[in-house]
Amino acid sequence: MPMHPRNVWQAMSRPGFLLSAWPWRSAAYLLTGAVTGVAALVGIVTVATVCGALALVLVGLPLLLLVALSGIPVAEVERRRLRLVHRDPLSGRHQAPAAPGLRAWLATRLREQATWREFGYALLFAGLLWPVDALAITVALLFPLSMAATPLLMATAGDGHEAKVLKQWTVTTWPAAFGVAVLGLLLMVVCAYVLGVTAGARAELARLLIASREGELGAEVVELARSRIRLVEAFEAERRRIERDLHDGAQQRLVALTMALGLARLDAPPGPLADQLTRAHEEAGKALAELRELIHGIHPKVLTDYGLHAAVADAADRCVVPVDVDLELPGRPPRAVESAAYFVVCEALANVAKHSGADRAQVCGGHRDGRLFLEVRDDGRGDADASAGSGLTGLADRVSVLDGRLALTSPPGGPTLLRVEFPCELTSAADRSA
Repeated sequence: MPMHPRNVWQAMSRPGFLLSAWPWRSAAYLLTGAVTGVAALVGIVTVATVCGALALVLVGLPLLLLVALSGIPVAEVERRRLRLVHRDPLSGRHQAPAAPGLRAWLATRLREQATWREFGYALLFAGLLWPVDALAITVALLFPLSMAATPLLMATAGDGHEAKVLKQWTVTTWPAAFGVAVLGLLLMVVCAYVLGVTAGARAELARLLIASREGELGAEVVELARSRIRLVEAFEAERRRIERDLHDGAQQRLVALTMALGLARLDAPPGPLADQLTRAHEEAGKALAELRELIHGIHPKVLTDYGLHAAVADAADRCVVPVDVDLELPGRPPRAVESAAYFVVCEALANVAKHSGADRAQVCGGHRDGRLFLEVRDDGRGDADASAGSGLTGLADRVSVLDGRLALTSPPGGPTLLRVEFPCELTSAADRSA
């Protein structure tokens, strides 16, 4: 399906511009700009004059703040007018005051850059831009319309004998009057593009001066962070679904197959058939063990059922290096944080077993001041490099998505310390019955 133009620039590049509403929207934008500019000029001059007169008795000095704040309503009106030539709304969020009350509001407004940008735009609008809008409307709209209306003027005001064209030339014949009208219609076609160009340039200048770049950037950053978190949560949900399907489906079928082969092996008489059943039973057992390890690597059921403490203790029991576990978690963190923390510990313990040459390792952590922290320490040779294919680089990216931090300290000779932190709150009591 064709996309609708979002602004007057896009509309002008399409064949149907003259038959669309965009030329009239451009004319309305420039016309309201002339009217609003006159009102802004009168308002700013009036307030400045009154405050200057009252300043003689020291009453008007505080009122001069109204002049500096006059850009706020002018910019708000301009943002609403911009919708005539630009469909995308313009962000104009100001900072929220730190405290309630007029004094805090004034202090916040006078300190932020947006207020002074809007004040500068108000001065430019009241002094220079609205005459440009009025001139563009006069030249590009009123002149061609008045020329196109020459036959009507000749029939009414000129009693069918003569008509003034732009109050400069006199037309005394009907062929000349209709010729001027045709010329006016042709000029209206050209002037429609003139109106579009002028309105588009004015709109871009206004957006440049009064757009809340901090607010738009902040909104984009927040949305990006939310989208990354949604992706992580969807990824974790998919891991849990795959683990559940394998555990309840393929694993149960392999268990049944292993039991059936075991019973068949017991019933078979000694001979080649019994030997083949024995080998088949052993292979089924190996396949079952590998499937269980695969399921555990995807998302361990103990993590889902009993939480991070039990899952870390289980990972420590399976590590070939003795590991001491000291975790103090009175509740459970969010699932995404819990899963990321667990896999960081698992990767760290895997590196301890493969590369450190350590005799002992320790996993400790807890929750304090709204942050979950975990530390994995070993007494190995040290000199570990997270970027040398240890698997921690991808985990560091996963941690950063959750606004966490991962730090590795490993001087030559050891010890090696891996620390990870997540900002989170514990949601429910941890189940340690496992």
